[in-house]
Amino acid sequence: MAVTTLLRSRLTRSEVGGRSPEPVTVTVARVVRPHRRQAFERWAADVLALAATYPGNLGGTLLKPGLGSSEYHLVYRFRDDASLAAWERSDERRDALERMQEMIDEERYARVAGLDSFFTRPAAPGPRWRSTVLTTAAVFLITSTLQLLVMPHVTSWPWPARLLMSACIVVVLLGYVVMPTLTRLLAGWLHPRQD
Repeated sequence: MAVTTLLRSRLTRSEVGGRSPEPVTVTVARVVRPHRRQAFERWAADVLALAATYPGNLGGTLLKPGLGSSEYHLVYRFRDDASLAAWERSDERRDALERMQEMIDEERYARVAGLDSFFTRPAAPGPRWRSTVLTTAAVFLITSTLQLLVMPHVTSWPWPARLLMSACIVVVLLGYVVMPTLTRLLAGWLHPRQD
């Protein structure tokens, strides 16, 4: 109920402010009872497949626990708050959650939107150096292209204006174009499975 109220208030603010919708990423951490791990993994695969049928779904994954842990992370992403709200209010999701309750001991829900979803990650089995390499490569790609194609045409601008323009272009392209594409294409490399 509190999540639905929060989503409605965000939707109202977004529509009133005239901002375009931002992608939303949700992470749900669940500590699964040891003897129910296989059943939970089957349940999670079914839920992710079901969520993928909803409009605005941008994908999802199940991050399995490392050694000595029973904490799974179910991560899913939607195009905007409205798409997420439609999924979270659905009868199918409610029924699935009821079936899962006897498999878990603990549950935590986290939600991030827009740029935060690319820089705030759940505890995942991927080495941090990989996301650092990917971010560095993305910034290098954007700044190199900017230096070659744009900066020669604005040499008459004062340097603070050129620097501000450069920073704005890098942040917008990084957050809305380059990182979403690269993290989707290289998801397997960023978060390798630990079988």
